[in-house]
Amino acid sequence: MTSMTPKLITVLREGYSFRQFASDATAGVLVGILALPLAIAFAIASGVKPEQGLYTAIIAGLAVSILGGSRVQISGPTGAFIVVIYSIVQQYGYNGLAIATIIAGLFLIAMGLARMGALLRLIPYPVTVGFTSGIALIIFSSQIGDALGLSTGPLPADLVEKWITYANHFTTIHAPSLAVGIASLAILTLLPRLTHRVPAPLVAIAVMTLFVHFFDIPVDTVGTRFGSVPNSFPTPSFPSVTWELITTMFSPGLTIALLAGIESLLSAVVADGMVGTRHRSNMELVAQGVANVVTPLFGGIPATGAIARTATNVKTGGRTPISGIVHSFTILLLMLVFAQWASYIPMATLAAVLIVVAYNMSEWRAFTKILHGPRGDMAILLTTFLLTILIDLTVAIEAGVVLSAFLFLRQMVSVSQAQLVTRDLEEREEESDDPLSINRRSVPDRVEVFEIYGSLFYAAVDQFKESLRTIKAPPKVLILRTRHLLAIDATGLRALEDLLERTRKDGTVLVISGIHKQPLHLLTVSGLMDRIGAENVCGNIDEALDRAHTIMRGAS
Repeated sequence: MTSMTPKLITVLREGYSFRQFASDATAGVLVGILALPLAIAFAIASGVKPEQGLYTAIIAGLAVSILGGSRVQISGPTGAFIVVIYSIVQQYGYNGLAIATIIAGLFLIAMGLARMGALLRLIPYPVTVGFTSGIALIIFSSQIGDALGLSTGPLPADLVEKWITYANHFTTIHAPSLAVGIASLAILTLLPRLTHRVPAPLVAIAVMTLFVHFFDIPVDTVGTRFGSVPNSFPTPSFPSVTWELITTMFSPGLTIALLAGIESLLSAVVADGMVGTRHRSNMELVAQGVANVVTPLFGGIPATGAIARTATNVKTGGRTPISGIVHSFTILLLMLVFAQWASYIPMATLAAVLIVVAYNMSEWRAFTKILHGPRGDMAILLTTFLLTILIDLTVAIEAGVVLSAFLFLRQMVSVSQAQLVTRDLEEREEESDDPLSINRRSVPDRVEVFEIYGSLFYAAVDQFKESLRTIKAPPKVLILRTRHLLAIDATGLRALEDLLERTRKDGTVLVISGIHKQPLHLLTVSGLMDRIGAENVCGNIDEALDRAHTIMRGAS
């Protein structure tokens, strides 16, 4: 069962050299250094303690690297979860978040074991761009207060109310915080233009932390807001569980699972394109599930594959899961040695880091492109985006997927057609280029040829029945030509059963021509094939017309 084998085992079976270890170790150390400030920033923005982001990066990064289906995936806290985590923590506290995360992990494990990896990648692109852009806007909005040093107190969760609060407190801008925020943004935007060897977030945080500390700049820091960051690893403990809390956290848990699944598989696909490998999506879902079951036991938050950190891993030489393992131990070592310095990090600098993260995940180019595309895709995009920022992420994803499904059905109906081709033949004078066209064949009197295109499913059945009504007088033989019928469903099968009953009452023989594998299988297992008669199921239109001639001779 290769699809459920972790990539780490595959790599070790292939043979692992010291040279590759050196490359993986270098990449793991660099990614670990980059992940440290991001883990702290994501945790604070999510409404939990800084160290909880570090615990998540360590535990999830280690679990996914050992069990995952990707060679280079780096897992940990990401910006996509900020909105969901913050909402859960505000309403139910960390205990509620821990239960939701464990439920999400169990969902992910179940989805992986059920081979749903390929299915999750079918989430429509406008839906993904819509909620991702919405999350980016929410993250950006949540950081304005710290970036400007506004004295707003606790901010409301609602996006509109948040901006109203900012407007009401705009006169409280704190100049030192604003200066630190601007300087941090300058480092974050200018340094990548000079070099990619050193992570810009790390440089910005290190430089501004030292500057604020040694020059005693009066700005809010992690320490003044949250206290000191512990330099020890917590002992595992299980959250307090009640049946009421489990049922309440079921829906948020499903949302976390969907987000984690979508983002981790998207990250794995991006990594495949960079490395030239192919990930095992179902094993990756199981690994992400295990990570999300375990991290809450150590005080962690939801985790998933991180696209930016995974890409950095690849660019710095990481080619196997060993780099992800090294990344986790690097964060652990940095936490144990330098945790006390984390309390000096300016909140304005962390806000700047998250503003850049929000910009990078906003996908504004893709957003603009979809807006100039088909109106259906534009409607899906805007619906998902607006529901994300104004209502709820869960509602946004559900509405986006449902709207996409309706749009798909409309498109399928538009390409599913049924027509009486013998009537069209009488009205057509030109010859068809199709060598199998009915125009090139002699159709006996009292024989009608009816052709179906596309799929005969529940949304297209009404059109099929309406087209059948064009047959005014019951023919002796009705040839149902199905060479372009690719699939039918239960409703379509019922329509064919009704057609068979109607033809029998009218004394008409139903002949089917050129049926494909899926419709043939469904007709066979339903017993409809036996009722039609094997002799009346023909391989092509010529055999069907020969069968019609035979029936007509027998009737005369």
